[in-house]
Amino acid sequence: MSTELPARSHTPPLPTQPVRNWYLAALGLAQFGIFVAILSPVIVSMQLKAQELNPDNPASIIGTVLPIGALGALVGNPLFGALSDATKTRWGRRRPWLLGGVVALLAGLAWVSVSTNVLTLTIAWLVCQLASNAASAALVASFADNVPEAQRGRASSVLALAQNVSILAGSYGAVLLVKNLPILFVAPGVIGVACIIVYVLVTPDRLPDTPVQPFSFARILGTFWTNPIKYPDFGLAWWSRFCMVLGAFMFTTYRLLYMQGHLSLSATDAVAVVANGVLLYTITLFIGTAVAGWLSDKLGRRKIFVAGSSLVFGVGLVILAFADSVSVFYLAEVIMGLAFGIYAAVDTALVIDVLPDPDKPGKDLGVMNIANSLPQSLAPALGLMLLGIGGGDNYPALLWGAGIITAIGAALIIPIRGVR
Repeated sequence: MSTELPARSHTPPLPTQPVRNWYLAALGLAQFGIFVAILSPVIVSMQLKAQELNPDNPASIIGTVLPIGALGALVGNPLFGALSDATKTRWGRRRPWLLGGVVALLAGLAWVSVSTNVLTLTIAWLVCQLASNAASAALVASFADNVPEAQRGRASSVLALAQNVSILAGSYGAVLLVKNLPILFVAPGVIGVACIIVYVLVTPDRLPDTPVQPFSFARILGTFWTNPIKYPDFGLAWWSRFCMVLGAFMFTTYRLLYMQGHLSLSATDAVAVVANGVLLYTITLFIGTAVAGWLSDKLGRRKIFVAGSSLVFGVGLVILAFADSVSVFYLAEVIMGLAFGIYAAVDTALVIDVLPDPDKPGKDLGVMNIANSLPQSLAPALGLMLLGIGGGDNYPALLWGAGIITAIGAALIIPIRGVR
């Protein structure tokens, strides 16, 4: 297998033929598989694992393990995206990274499930993040390889729906398996492998025709950087996504602990309420995603959808700061679900529309995905700092901070000029 990094255009011509519904279904299934495997631990099971290892201060384990794991995502996504751009095998260039990544993810989840101390838990989670980002980078690059501009809003909606269905599945899986932590970690990984196998069997994976240059570390380093001065639209989109993901993960990282600490629920009740909240979130997300992706393509507009939804999501976070009952929690989940559905349906399309070099989608989408992974590294530590204001468990400070950050992300979309 050759994985040398090329110096010039090395992808097939940009797609112009519409994709069929079966392709979109396979794309959604693959997205579901990757994210049910990697997000299920973040939603519930990692917080339960932390309570198992340190019942007195589980937040300290979350604040240590998840940031280090997210550093693997920071490195892995752009690196594996660029490597998949330049890979040539008889099976294609995206398939090896999709399959290899999801199988390694399953192995990492099994390791997490049997970890007995913070060190091994951290290393195992780092493996999981590297592996999932190898698969995810290849999948998003495959999206760019196959989906023409006129269908990107719809395909982006499919990715968003699949990702959030995975969150719902992980939440209810936790309700069923809350007493069996090893299976709670491993079962989503098995599902991920099955979904990716379906995708690689039924979708095209075109190889580049142009030659590649020899491997060099200088080219590897270049995969982590796209000049925001030279490409300001891409830079603004990057920072906007960074803010949105940071604000969202500042809450979701501590959501189960929020239910226990702020609303005084038991662990079992908190898991059930989180699952119901995610169900409401996902229902409204479906509505937002289904309408926004189609409407964005129809109107030829992206910015209003992305900026407006980021702002509304921040409002939902602030509502949580004042929540004094499960009912208010559910209301906030409905608002945030609708907002994130609109955001996720259109943001990927906006990003692909402003790519600096559409001939290298894996590389530049990998750089964009740093805006997904870096905030996941920072969110637990920043959240822990805000929680500590005034002596600890200051969830209003955490949620106000998260809401303000997502509002900044909304404002950063406005100056983008290359897309309406």
